[in-house]
Amino acid sequence: MMMSDVVARTVMERCDILARYSEDTDCLTRRFATVPMRQVNDVVAAWMLAAGMTVHRDHIGNIIGRYEAQEADARTMLFGSHLDTVCAAGKYDGILGVLVPLACVERLHEQGRRLPFAIEILGFADEEGVRYHTAYLGSQAVAGTFDSAALQFTDDDGISMAEAIRLFGGQPDPVLLQTARWQRDGLLGYCEVHIEQGPVLEAQDLPVGVVSSISGQHRYMLHFSGQAGHAGTVPMNMRHDALCAASEYILSVESLARKTAGLVATVGKLQVLPGASNVIPGHVSASLDVRHQDDMVLARACADLREQALKVGLERGIAVDWQLVQQDKTIFCAPHLSSFVARAIEAEGLPVYTLASGAGHDAVVLSDLTDVAMLFVRCKGGISHHADESVRTEDVAVSIRVVERFLDHLCSMGG
Repeated sequence: MMMSDVVARTVMERCDILARYSEDTDCLTRRFATVPMRQVNDVVAAWMLAAGMTVHRDHIGNIIGRYEAQEADARTMLFGSHLDTVCAAGKYDGILGVLVPLACVERLHEQGRRLPFAIEILGFADEEGVRYHTAYLGSQAVAGTFDSAALQFTDDDGISMAEAIRLFGGQPDPVLLQTARWQRDGLLGYCEVHIEQGPVLEAQDLPVGVVSSISGQHRYMLHFSGQAGHAGTVPMNMRHDALCAASEYILSVESLARKTAGLVATVGKLQVLPGASNVIPGHVSASLDVRHQDDMVLARACADLREQALKVGLERGIAVDWQLVQQDKTIFCAPHLSSFVARAIEAEGLPVYTLASGAGHDAVVLSDLTDVAMLFVRCKGGISHHADESVRTEDVAVSIRVVERFLDHLCSMGG
């Protein structure tokens, strides 16, 4: 049995351990700045310390482990992903991107080996955006692109982001959160290992693949404001039902996405008020997530969807408020880093398969700071954001070996 197979089993066991820290008792839910997030940070920090890394938690709650280089003042190679989850999540989304490079650092530490560059592993406190409906809080704080207006956002319990960060032990200071941790010339790049979250690698019967790009993504919140009323006394032709307006709009979102090649659009969350069975809905809040590889197509689709929302509102006597929450352009992975990933895969005797990512990743934000690369790992059935999310131990072993070879290629280039 190869050593990487033994290490991969440890990674899988650690994924099981981290899955125990959840806000829900019957499924895995771990949102930004919650008690389970603090617990996971503590566990991961202990593993990092045991691997010979120095560890600290930054102002927003990211956990950062550093493995020093052979010499002082060397540049740094970043690895990482997020430790938060969606609601009712799987065990591997994000988490694998922290534990795989950590396993590689552990191997270096056991060998007493230092590299011509330092390694930092970033466990981001928020990527999914579940609690405050805006993604990438952790990586934005690292890259210095944090939007201080987000500190005033409130969660479903009315707790502001600033207060949540404070309760989490962080510092909700806009200046601190908007200060990048590094300057570009001090970095070699950022590499993120992540489950594919799609079925392509499984269809190709391949354990890993190289990511070429990450789709652009826009997120919005829509508010449909009509008139609440008695369900038994207001005639149908005199109603201003906000839920009916939202429902008509949601179907138009689906229709546009189906007839636009490559476009995906999702309304994933609704809040209906007053929310009683015998009251006409007077107000509906709806999320909207729109993605495409071509930024021009994406922008045009979003403009069309806004126009359609206003049209539905006008026809039904419903006021519509359209709010942009997040806007990310399509980003392309750095060719030289991706070539190192490809050469590492080839050295494993595997074909190199390149694919684009429709899901967003912390690499999107880190691309503002440094060159990025991504390694996808096959997941069963392409299922993600679900408890049935699954990866093979042998595929994790391959990913560990690929990252180790990737590091060797960086060393051969002199860091």
